[in-house]
Amino acid sequence: MQSSSELFPVALISAELRGDLSEDVYRLKPGNSPDPSVELVLTRLGRADHEQHRGAPVILLHGSFSNRRFWYSPKCIGLGPYLARAGFDVWIVEMRGHGLSPRNQNYVSNRVSDYARYDLPAITRFVHEQNPQPVHWLGHSLGGTTIAAALGGRYLDESMIASVALFGSQVSRNYWPLKIPPLVWGIKLLLKRFRVLSGSRLKRGPEDEPIGVILESLRWYGLFARFGDGRDDWWAGLTEVQLPVLAVSAQGDDQDPAWACQRLFEQFASPCKEFLCLGKEQGFSSDFGHIEMLVSKAAQGEVWPRVEQWLNGVASLNQLQQAQ
Repeated sequence: MQSSSELFPVALISAELRGDLSEDVYRLKPGNSPDPSVELVLTRLGRADHEQHRGAPVILLHGSFSNRRFWYSPKCIGLGPYLARAGFDVWIVEMRGHGLSPRNQNYVSNRVSDYARYDLPAITRFVHEQNPQPVHWLGHSLGGTTIAAALGGRYLDESMIASVALFGSQVSRNYWPLKIPPLVWGIKLLLKRFRVLSGSRLKRGPEDEPIGVILESLRWYGLFARFGDGRDDWWAGLTEVQLPVLAVSAQGDDQDPAWACQRLFEQFASPCKEFLCLGKEQGFSSDFGHIEMLVSKAAQGEVWPRVEQWLNGVASLNQLQQAQ
């Protein structure tokens, strides 16, 4: 693979103009995990007429059963294009086996701990190499949970990060069947018969999820719930994170309820943080849902500008701190 990076092999697999936007697609092969076959695809969006003046880098991470199209539709609509048009340097990640990223050799055994420990640090380093400014990490659902795991495990270099934003992300919802050991054993035996769970069959999204991720999440919600892996306690580690944090929940989200999202938010020790619940009681036009919080007409007018405002506010805060 011809490399466009000094860190590890990276290939620019396409470079296109999409109307007023430029789209560059990169395939990374970090080689930093136990499975050397892992390759990750990143799509970069920028304003076609401002390639020499890149703004602050923003990395968008999709949730389960999803891919880059959650952030960026074929018609160039989505939070990704919105932020690119606002002047940000936008990078959209597709995790192992999702979208344009191929399935790695041990795909079935992939876990969030692999994403957090190996993939997110490699992505951060590459984006920082291309644009040496602190990056903003934004994640939806499992994407946000993965970012929290990477921060709680201290796998990310905070000096390279400007802020994090979590949308519909939590690890505290109660699933009472998972509190009963015999039921958990039965569920695990059943799930181990599958290699993947199909997003299309479950009507959860266009992508499959490896069974390793599903089995791992059972530990987070079980009788002795622990957000972490065998080596690190991510939940405890979040109390040391000082980065600016934005957490967004949706009043109509039954999958990741607002109270659980707030509990994850409160675990961060960050002195600069904001919690936002999207509901009628909070002054929004409706009680947003899990997907609608970012992908809907209402989100375009009510949520995307708030995200832009947050990112610009963090930039202003950093400039003020540097001036002091």
